[in-house]
Amino acid sequence: MVLIAACAHSTWAAATFSSVKAEYQSSDTLILDRNGELLHRLRTDATVRRGQWVALADISPALRTALVLSEDKRFYEHSGVDWRAVSSAAWANLWNSKTRGASTITMQLAGLLDEDLKRGSNGRSVVQKLGQTVSAQMLESRWRKDQILEAYLNLVPFRGELVGIDAMSQTLFGKAAHGLDHREAAIAAALVRAPNAKPAQVAQRACAVLQSLQAPARADCEALDLFTTAALQRRDYAASVGIAPHVARQLTTVRADANNSVLADAKNPVRPEPVEGPAKASTSSVRTEKTRTGVVRTTLRAPLQRFAVQTLQQHLRELQGRHVEDGALVVLDNSTGEVLAWVGSSGALSNAADVDGVTALRQPGSTLKPFLYGQAMAERRITAASLLDDSGTQIQTSGGLYIPQNYDRHFKGWVSTRTALAASLNVPAVRTLVMVSPDAFHKQLVRLGLPLRESGDYYGYSLALGSAEVSLLNLTNAYRALANGGRASPTTTLLTLRPQSPSVRDGSSPVRAEPVEAPRRTSVQALDPRAAFIVGAILSDPLARARTFGTDSVLATRFWSAVKTGTSKDMRDNWAVGWSQRYTVGVWVGNASGAPMWDVSGTTGAAPIWAAVMNHLHAQQPSRAPKAPAGVVQATVRFANAGGVTEAARSEWFISGTQQAVFAIDSGAGRAQSTGARGPKGTQSNPGNARITAPTSGTIIALDPDIPPNRQRVLFEATGDKLVWQMDGKTFAKGPTAQWLPWPGRHVVRITNVRGDVLDEIRLEVRGAGVKGSERASSKN
Repeated sequence: MVLIAACAHSTWAAATFSSVKAEYQSSDTLILDRNGELLHRLRTDATVRRGQWVALADISPALRTALVLSEDKRFYEHSGVDWRAVSSAAWANLWNSKTRGASTITMQLAGLLDEDLKRGSNGRSVVQKLGQTVSAQMLESRWRKDQILEAYLNLVPFRGELVGIDAMSQTLFGKAAHGLDHREAAIAAALVRAPNAKPAQVAQRACAVLQSLQAPARADCEALDLFTTAALQRRDYAASVGIAPHVARQLTTVRADANNSVLADAKNPVRPEPVEGPAKASTSSVRTEKTRTGVVRTTLRAPLQRFAVQTLQQHLRELQGRHVEDGALVVLDNSTGEVLAWVGSSGALSNAADVDGVTALRQPGSTLKPFLYGQAMAERRITAASLLDDSGTQIQTSGGLYIPQNYDRHFKGWVSTRTALAASLNVPAVRTLVMVSPDAFHKQLVRLGLPLRESGDYYGYSLALGSAEVSLLNLTNAYRALANGGRASPTTTLLTLRPQSPSVRDGSSPVRAEPVEAPRRTSVQALDPRAAFIVGAILSDPLARARTFGTDSVLATRFWSAVKTGTSKDMRDNWAVGWSQRYTVGVWVGNASGAPMWDVSGTTGAAPIWAAVMNHLHAQQPSRAPKAPAGVVQATVRFANAGGVTEAARSEWFISGTQQAVFAIDSGAGRAQSTGARGPKGTQSNPGNARITAPTSGTIIALDPDIPPNRQRVLFEATGDKLVWQMDGKTFAKGPTAQWLPWPGRHVVRITNVRGDVLDEIRLEVRGAGVKGSERASSKN
């Protein structure tokens, strides 16, 4: 029988205290910041509730004493087996007397360590008891007493799913193990004896333990009964606690590949190699590791994370009454791609707090414009001083006419590229996309790490105004590429550690995060560095954005920074993304449900949050403008006023070879970049015969459901003098051009002379629902 017991013990006889402690797995994962400060605690094992391993020195002396008095009075005297207790128990069994068992703490620990020695529903067999005896003596010969007691307290079940002193003390008493008083220690010791006993039985046993700790006169057992009942009903050890819940969920999601580790962005599998194709493109990487210690070290900064959370929530409270409850924020280090702050939602202010706004896909609005103008400049189609026509236009598509509008519903006439981008004018952006083509722009966005779901032709010309869906993390990282001279690389939230990393600084027992292999961060030249520099120079120019945002905009900072705002259709999403010399900050404000906001613009929604975070980052740190890369020249330009251009002369940046001194529009040039279709009777003006030149007969116009119908207009153009426009027989305008508020149905449009003679006519159809009355204006700013 001794041989059998020895063989049972042999399966773990070589285990040391250090190996048992190393094999311990908490049911929670601790998320640390880059300096070891606790950011978040997240439960990742639903089968059992284990806390962190607690050192004996960090366990209440009252509990240590109570446990020894309750379970093994001669713990410090015997060598694993209390033979006096064994003989006493044997004598009592001989006479059928009721007595407690002779199992020592060491013997119980042996049963916890070895599956073959664990107690069954009918107790332990004779062979198990012998094996437990031999194992306990072997333990005593290898381990110190303090190690045995420490391991026992961390491995013993207390009640229900609660295993170990940390989970028990946090759940039942709401405190760390070092803070347990005599009364709480007595209850804990009583639970070790009978984990699933009724509260009254636990209180009765706890009373006996308390009397052994204190003088019987001081032990208030009546109050202990009520306290025990209340404690056993508590379940306040929340599954998720901290300031980074979305990061915690990202990092504790295990996805295995061939090497048992993956790089993952919220929904799109990614690789650290250069981007190749829309389906595989991404810009963020999260290496998911399941460590035995349950500790993950991140790149985040805890003080910055707290400031970001507080700033986002405070600003959203100020927007109460405007139907906005959600927001998200991310801060990236420009040089390393490390995520320094990640706020996925507004927390308690949101009805969808679990939705991660950093990785959710939303329409980016005008925040895609910098990449479009950068591509057009890189392809030498335009320069920062080129003149673009900001006037009404119609673009013929397979589905009808596309009629872009500006944020303020007013056109500015001829403007430079600098003004068009900084003031976020929509029509010039669409005209630029006509030059570049939606398919080519789509490929440019993919190179920058924006994995769009559909092709460029699917989005069409609305892609210039942000009709695609992107995540805040990917969009912010694309702006980081602009900060890095057009070089795109993945982001990371996991910090590479050395074997001896600092302990967690949360006031509890020290635990160490395991070292992990650093993910590769291969960068690719996604945009011409000269174009990226010029775009940054434009977005950092407060005077250029003054036409739309004014001279005292919240976007202006006391240090160098470049920023762009954006608002999607019907005010569903509001963005502010920009960078300084060292950081890139992205902010999204809206509703997770997709419901529109009320009267929230680019400077009242996300921009104040962006400015507050950026000012916080640079409270003590300067930010200087980047140096011009090779191949960029600066030249003085002036604009002629003949075509209505009102911009003053200035010094402008050019890609070498594209500079020129004067930019002007011939007053007789008309709409030089109009993309409206010509009429069916020819494209050349005939002075002797008036014609409707746009739109063409048979055009189908689709009303945009996200733009109030009373804000949509169709532009008509014709050649001839003294023209009168009629819609279905009724006069509605005079002159060579006319604007009409579209209404569903089939219509006949005619031009006549002053005598009423019909000179030309076209037929068109308007599809969609028209709504009378005033509605809130939708926008893309």
